[in-house]
Amino acid sequence: MNTFAKAAELSDLDRDNEGFLLDPDHWSPGVARALAVEAKLELTDAHWQVIDFIRASYEDSQVVPEARKLLRYMKSIWGPERATRRYLYQLFPTGYGQTACKIAGMRKPLKLMLDV
Repeated sequence: MNTFAKAAELSDLDRDNEGFLLDPDHWSPGVARALAVEAKLELTDAHWQVIDFIRASYEDSQVVPEARKLLRYMKSIWGPERATRRYLYQLFPTGYGQTACKIAGMRKPLKLMLDV
């Protein structure tokens, strides 16, 4: 899908002034890819594992998981070498709350301190 098609997919969605979806139920993998293009990210398997974890956690509890919960999950699947905030910032350079949660279709977290 080209950049124009991705932009068209996003134009039909209600988003806040920072580009977060207003309704997480309107998310799809195609929306994630379009949001990643906006963020100038190419999604790898590692990105998708983080996105899938955020989505699953949200579906279970209706709450965006804090970064420390994600780091515990990362440790369980990737080991302690990659389960670090540094690696999370390599995946999502502008931050977990600001980028990963946005691409996962979450509303803007009330406390962007999810990154701390």
